[in-house]
Amino acid sequence: VQLQASGGGLVQAGDSLRLSCAASGRTSGSYLMGWFRQAPGKEREFVSAINWSGSYTYYADSVKGRFTISKDNAKNMLYLQLNSLKPEDTAVYYCAAKTGGAGPRASRMESAYDYWGQGTLVTVSS
Repeated sequence: VQLQASGGGLVQAGDSLRLSCAASGRTSGSYLMGWFRQAPGKEREFVSAINWSGSYTYYADSVKGRFTISKDNAKNMLYLQLNSLKPEDTAVYYCAAKTGGAGPRASRMESAYDYWGQGTLVTVSS
């Protein structure tokens, strides 16, 4: 599975962005999809995840209520809507996929994911 993230950019605090992640290759089967981010000088951290059917979504506390994850299985697309952006949201955002599913705890673990995209940079100015 190959993942290609896009949609990042330079925005002001309070603005919105929508990130996209296109999956290609061996996309048949079920996958847990997730978004992680890495701010300058910091470790990569969990942002959000969604199960194959879309019935379960998970969010980091820092983005809950501002970010929304969604997916379109027919188009092999994953999205992350970022609203009310803050300067502390500045980071490279990565999409990731895990074969099969995972529970709430495992879905937040970087090590659980099998495939990673290259990342897209989001910069939020104050």
